[in-house]
Amino acid sequence: EKGIDFEESFAPVAHIEAIHIFIANAASKNMTIYQMDVKTAFLNDELKEEVYVSQPEGFVDPDHPKRVYRLKKALYGLKQAHLA
Repeated sequence: EKGIDFEESFAPVAHIEAIHIFIANAASKNMTIYQMDVKTAFLNDELKEEVYVSQPEGFVDPDHPKRVYRLKKALYGLKQAHLA
């Protein structure tokens, strides 16, 4: 797509005000908050090796319920996406 560089990784970032509201709400309800780091995925990047996926539940092709697909590009959330 013109104007979009898919070779860069995208990292969703929350606004600081939203974080403050979240922390205040959790503190008022005496909830525990955990912090974690998440690796970013590369969107629509070429794969360096063959990767196959089965059809996800709810999206099964009724004509080919056992069909498996070979990916041409990395998928967001795919564990190997950062290696693409």
